[in-house]
Amino acid sequence: MLAEPFPKVVASLIILHLSGATKKGTEKQTTSETQKSMQCGTWTKHAEGGIFTSPNYPSKYPPDRECIYIIEAAPRQCIELYFDEKYSIEPSWECKFDHIEVRDGPFGFSPIIGRFCGQQNPPVIKSSGRFLWIKFFADGELESMGFSARYNFTPE
Repeated sequence: MLAEPFPKVVASLIILHLSGATKKGTEKQTTSETQKSMQCGTWTKHAEGGIFTSPNYPSKYPPDRECIYIIEAAPRQCIELYFDEKYSIEPSWECKFDHIEVRDGPFGFSPIIGRFCGQQNPPVIKSSGRFLWIKFFADGELESMGFSARYNFTPE
């Protein structure tokens, strides 16, 4: 049966991605403190909702960073995602450089809701199911303040 092994494989792949095991290239990290400051992203399913931010928020986020945030609601619930008004991601045409990408599901290939950058915070986002996949990407140039986002859960 596929029903049981599939979630374990998916969870393992996501954990590998969050740990940086799939990142191309090598980064030299000399101390555990350096390693701790390089980590970002999370898989969260707190029943009461929560908050997550870009690295260093409200100070400038560091360059060359990719963070994946996966929010999981309880069965038969949806997610509402709100970005704080204090929001600044390097602006670019079609948000090709620094950006936040939100997808309706638990994967990087789930249907895209939107890609956001610039000074205007994104609109309220509501999932169609129990997962949202959020990627924050920063290239090697022009850092900004970043974002703070909060989420809560509503019945389907």
